[in-house]
Amino acid sequence: MQLLDGKFVSEKLKERIAIEAAEILKNTGRKPHLVAILVGHDGGSETYVASKIKNCEKVGFNSTLYRFENTITEEELLHKIDEVNKDPETDGILVQLPLPKHISADKVTEKISPEKDVDGFHPVNLGRMQRNLPSFLPATPYGILLMLQEYGIDTAGKHCVVVGRSNIVGSPMSILMARNTNPGNCTVTICHSKTPDIKKYSLDADILIVAIGKKNFITADMVKEGAIVIDVGMNRETSSETKSGFKLYGDVDFEHVAPKSSWITPVPGGVGLMTIVGLLKNTLASAKKEIY
Repeated sequence: MQLLDGKFVSEKLKERIAIEAAEILKNTGRKPHLVAILVGHDGGSETYVASKIKNCEKVGFNSTLYRFENTITEEELLHKIDEVNKDPETDGILVQLPLPKHISADKVTEKISPEKDVDGFHPVNLGRMQRNLPSFLPATPYGILLMLQEYGIDTAGKHCVVVGRSNIVGSPMSILMARNTNPGNCTVTICHSKTPDIKKYSLDADILIVAIGKKNFITADMVKEGAIVIDVGMNRETSSETKSGFKLYGDVDFEHVAPKSSWITPVPGGVGLMTIVGLLKNTLASAKKEIY
């Protein structure tokens, strides 16, 4: 078993991003600029946004955080996004999900200009991705591709099973792994909560990508010997063992699955850190006008 170490790879890639950001500053007199919008005080969202802002600073980007209370109306939020869309100094916009129930996440996603959609969720970017055209890729799947690339893992001709069909991870991941690219060129099966006997499919996976949002959902008897296992799960539970008061668990029972795997991502220290790299890479590409 070898570890797909998100900490090691993300630090390496951030060093490269910092070099490119310094080059942009030298040539244009400005830094790449990411705007984050946070609504409410969800603990997980606060942590993720703080980490994104901190990483922007680390690679030499400018960042701006707009915070709003849960009471903000949908109209007010959409107006703010419109304002940021029109700001020529902004390269990327992310609105941290989840949003309060009275605000439509779809409306918010579609309001962000595709040219600044560095989370890669806009239907225009998803459509371009599906057609293998230049686009901002959803940050988590992009981070996974970068990790596979960095470790030189050959995916062509492999059977990739994706467990989970969310618009943020599972669905785009399945498209990216099937595309005629490297990483990619897999035969892809997608499973979800209504799939009977997921084990039947997961046992056949050369590459198993799990994003179903259930702690330790994938157990050792569901994984074949030598499989590559990528755990996207981030399940927070309160814990007296940690300083933060909570502990993160993956969707994969790491302790028992790891010995059977050829490669596996840990939680924490795996895909979560690569998601931030995906976001930074998209923001950099936007600043360089590489996509649009």
